[in-house]
Amino acid sequence: MNLPNKLTILRIILVPVFTALFFITALPYNYVLSAVVFAIAALTDFLDGYIARKYNIVTNLGKFLDPIADKALVATALIVLITSNGVCFGLGVDLTIAFTCLVALIIIRELGISGFRMIAAKRQLVLAADKIGKAKTFVTDFAILFLIVALDFSGKVFSVLMWIGYILFAIGAILTVVSGVNYIVKNKEVLKDSENA
Repeated sequence: MNLPNKLTILRIILVPVFTALFFITALPYNYVLSAVVFAIAALTDFLDGYIARKYNIVTNLGKFLDPIADKALVATALIVLITSNGVCFGLGVDLTIAFTCLVALIIIRELGISGFRMIAAKRQLVLAADKIGKAKTFVTDFAILFLIVALDFSGKVFSVLMWIGYILFAIGAILTVVSGVNYIVKNKEVLKDSENA
């Protein structure tokens, strides 16, 4: 098994570790620790793709596992944040509803693009990487980090970190929609019925 695939598998393994640390509130600074694990996992996302492309060691296993690992990490982080009173109710019920709706939007987008890629793969179409999508991932990851770390603080520090997280998350949600639409429009031939269908 090559290094990129090992990094991808490590990212999958770190998902339950991150989740466990998030909920073990008896552990001092458990939210900061869970954020560190999340950051390491997110870093492997960058590294595995970079190494695979640089050394031309892209494999079918990697193509299969990488999107699963990416979505598992982000979706899990967003779901555990929704379950946290600090995020959901610390800044009001309205923000809870807005946050939850944005989380749903992100998950819908990811599932939709995954289905889109499956159709493209079946039709043996190669889809170029979307730069807006990469920006979305970068911004969303940082938003999640701020929102998690904020939970280990109180007062002004909590509010500042939380608001930075919310603002980044809102930007990430906008990029999520834009990148999803852009990805489909740029590759609309994927959805065209073949003449033999």
